[in-house]
Amino acid sequence: MDKEKVVTIEDRIPKLKTQRKQKTNRRMIIYLSLFFLLILVFVYFQSSFSDIKKITVSGNENISDQAIIKAAKISPHTSFLNLSDEDIRKGILKMGEISSVDVHKKFYNHLIIEVKEFHRVGYLKVNGKYYPVLESGKLLAGMKKGSLPVNAPIITDWKDRKLLKPMAKELGKLTQGITHRISEIHLDTESKDDNRIILYMTDGYEVRSSITHFARKMEAYPSIVQQLGPHQKGVINMDISTYFHEFGKEEAPKSETDR
Repeated sequence: MDKEKVVTIEDRIPKLKTQRKQKTNRRMIIYLSLFFLLILVFVYFQSSFSDIKKITVSGNENISDQAIIKAAKISPHTSFLNLSDEDIRKGILKMGEISSVDVHKKFYNHLIIEVKEFHRVGYLKVNGKYYPVLESGKLLAGMKKGSLPVNAPIITDWKDRKLLKPMAKELGKLTQGITHRISEIHLDTESKDDNRIILYMTDGYEVRSSITHFARKMEAYPSIVQQLGPHQKGVINMDISTYFHEFGKEEAPKSETDR
C-alpha cells in the first residue's frame, strides 16, 4: 500500500490565511454596500429626487385640475413615498362636487388621480341668478352675471329647499334625451300636495306630475308625445294615471320666458 499523503499544519496555514482574508473582504463589501445604500436613501429623501414629478388628473369637467390638487393637499415638494392614497381621497371628496376618487402611483414619481363628478341636473333660479344643482342635491356657487344655463332645466319658484334634494336625485336618473326636453320645473303652489310639480317642455307641452318616482313616470313621455302628434298641444298629467288635456284657444303654457 502507498503511504497516505500527510499534510502538515505548516502547509495548511497559507490556505487558512487566504480563506480568512476572503471572508473579511466579503464582510467589508457587504458593510460598505449597506453604508452606501443608507447614504443613497438619505440623499433621496433629503433631495428633490423624492418629490412628485408629475400629477395627472382625469374625469373632471366642471372642476379644474388645480382645485382638485389643492383639495388633495399636494404641492410640488411633497415626497412621493410619503403620499397617502386614503388622505388624498378624503381631501378630494370633501369638495362635494366629486362622487368618487381613485388614486394610482406609477414610475417615476407619477401620481394619477381619477375622479367622477356629480352631474349637473338643473339650475335653481333665485333673484335672477342661476345656481347649478348637482344630482346629490348640492348647490354650487351662482353663475356669473350674464351666463345662461345649458343642457339642464331651470328650477324656479322653489321655496321649499327640502324638496330640492329628492328632485335632483330623480333628475339624475333621467336619460339626456328627456332631460334636454325639459325647459323649466316649478312647484305646483296651487296643489295641497307639496310634491306636485309642473314642467314646461321645449316642445310646447306642459307636464304635471309629482317628485315621487318622477324619473320612472317620465320614461313614457317620448311615446306619449309621439302618439299625440306635433300640432296637438296641452297638459300631460303623469301621476297615478296618465291623461292628456288639450289647450283651449285661450290657454297656453306659462313658462318663465313667457312672463
